[in-house]
Amino acid sequence: MIDTHSHIYSEEFDKDRDEVIAQAKATGIEQVLLPNVDASTVDAMHRLEEAYPDYCKAMMGLHPTSVKANYLDELSVVERNLKLRPYIAIGEIGLDLYWDKTFIKEQKKAFEQQIIWAKQYNYPIVIHCRDAFDEVFDVLDAQIDDRLTGVFHSFTGDKDQARKVMAYKNFKIGINGVVTFKNTTLREVLKKVPLSFIVMETDAPYLAPVPYRGKRNEPSYIKNVAETLAGVYEITMDEVIKVSNENARSLFKL
Repeated sequence: MIDTHSHIYSEEFDKDRDEVIAQAKATGIEQVLLPNVDASTVDAMHRLEEAYPDYCKAMMGLHPTSVKANYLDELSVVERNLKLRPYIAIGEIGLDLYWDKTFIKEQKKAFEQQIIWAKQYNYPIVIHCRDAFDEVFDVLDAQIDDRLTGVFHSFTGDKDQARKVMAYKNFKIGINGVVTFKNTTLREVLKKVPLSFIVMETDAPYLAPVPYRGKRNEPSYIKNVAETLAGVYEITMDEVIKVSNENARSLFKL
């Protein structure tokens, strides 16, 4: 299994990071992809990648909840790092109107600029979209072309929003522990989404699947996501893993 979105460089794992990675390997997690948040997380992310080369792979980007008045300074950090070395994606980027709408204009500008860089460097984008599907689609529609690929990470949209994502053709849908929650509508939505559009993720340390909901999430728990998807698609867990891994390898050029 490939965990396509995991923040295991974060301080929540400082006491037992090596054990968490050992458990991930023992569970059959073959790679963990690391989205950046902002300037404050770059060094920790790079250190983890250096400690586990070929296992942990870093992205570069500015998370929308870190877009404030100084967003141009934050973007300059992203730009500088993109020039210094290769990454597997630009992420995580996007729009978040759940917590705070103060900087919505700045969020849109930062999102747009990072999409432009993604096309320039031929990287996929990893989109964070919370309470902002219409706004994210507006930005994407203005930028979409054959070069732009990516994934809607932690997808929680409805059937119409899923159809819109699939219409972009070169985009995947990231599914994590939310699909296991008792009160989610996501399982019904996914019955209209072919498995060829799905990649699996954890978003560790957040959104732990049932039966770990409310606890710290970690890469090894992705097996619970795979089990739930097998039920949704009425196929074996091995088939879910095979197809989602192929999707991840293709998208991120692993």
